[in-house]
Formats: sequence, C-alpha cells, structure tokens
Amino acid sequence: MHALTDAIYGALADGDIGRHFPPSDPRWKGAASRIFLDHACSRARERGFRIANGDVTIVCEHPKIGPHAPAMAEQIAKITKTEAARISVKATTSERLGFTGRGEGIAAIATVMLVAP
Repeated sequence: MHALTDAIYGALADGDIGRHFPPSDPRWKGAASRIFLDHACSRARERGFRIANGDVTIVCEHPKIGPHAPAMAEQIAKITKTEAARISVKATTSERLGFTGRGEGIAAIATVMLVAP
C-alpha cells in the first residue's frame, strides 16, 4: 500500500508519504497503511482524477505472495474505489541478490494510472 500511495502522489506531483505524514510525527508511528492510501486517493479525487488501474510488484524471497495476492488486490480495490480486476498484485524474487535476496527485507514497486472522468 505504501508503494501504491507514493505512486499516486507521484502521478499528482504531490510529494510522497513523508511529506503528508512526517515520520517525525508520533501520530503516524504504526499507523495502518490504508490511512495513507485513502488520503492519496482522496487527493486524486479532489483534483478530478480516478484510478484507472494500479500495479504492485512485491520483491521478496519469502513469504510467498501468490496465495495472498487476490485478497490484497481486493482490499486495495476497496480503498481506491477501483474494480478489483484493475488492481494487480504480484511478486518476484531478486534471485537471492541484495537485501531482499538475503531475506533481510521486502521491497515494492508500484505504478498507477490516473484519468480524468
């Protein structure tokens, strides 16, 4: 959700999550990711856009994302007010390279298409 949130902010040329929810502000420590995604979607709607589609790629060795991807896409679709068929959640590995390959973390890459109704 964070990667998709930043993709929406980026498409709007509206900064990033840290600009809207400063990590130095204790209110946001441990906050649910859906709060950030909902805010970015609201900003898009305020500017006359809707989300046409979203694509999220999760880079990790573990856990296996495939079994969870449909449920993740469904939740993202609800938050973004987009048809679930227009939200893609998938995973790839980094072939054991870098911090994701060593299992030290997970990365995510997202793109979004905003359209004016």
